[in-house]
Amino acid sequence: MELRALRLAPAAVVLVASLASVAGAGTGGGTVASTRNGLLGPILVNASGRTLYHTSAERRGVVTCTGACAVRWPPLLVSASARPAAGAGVRALWLATVKRPDGRLQASYHGFALYLFAGDTRAGQVNGQGSGGRWHAVAPSGVVVTKAASSTSASGGSSSGDMSGSGSMTTTGPSPSVNPGMWCAANPTQCVNGVPINH
Repeated sequence: MELRALRLAPAAVVLVASLASVAGAGTGGGTVASTRNGLLGPILVNASGRTLYHTSAERRGVVTCTGACAVRWPPLLVSASARPAAGAGVRALWLATVKRPDGRLQASYHGFALYLFAGDTRAGQVNGQGSGGRWHAVAPSGVVVTKAASSTSASGGSSSGDMSGSGSMTTTGPSPSVNPGMWCAANPTQCVNGVPINH
């Protein structure tokens, strides 16, 4: 019996070590840097170059993205013994942490809690931009970036994604081949609850 317990012990140690490394993923100093994205301009990224986002559903200093939300939008976690580190182009004074409901610390910038997007698999991607009309990349200037991430609009016109659209594009809605949710993310004033308003 003792021999059997001894044989299982090394396997248990490996299993515990593996679980600890998974649980600790994403923690540490939480380096925040600035880069220039071809679609959005200057944005904040993590140490791996992945885009950092914030949701307008959260007030400054208050975290509400938990559970399934935090799986889709993983928080940029910081270990209790570290502070977020300022990379190039980032104002160190604006870096801080906010306590999540589970007690872990999350990096914040100018009061915005910072998140990654599970749909971004490599540096430079901005697939989360405009998601649900609430998720946006954060600029080094301390504001959220509201530009659309697509290089062309639904009907091939301007891709600015700001609130000042004009012309027929704003009254016709997306073409049949365009995802309405993506079009609404780029043209929020032309949608209600993620549904285009067709005139």
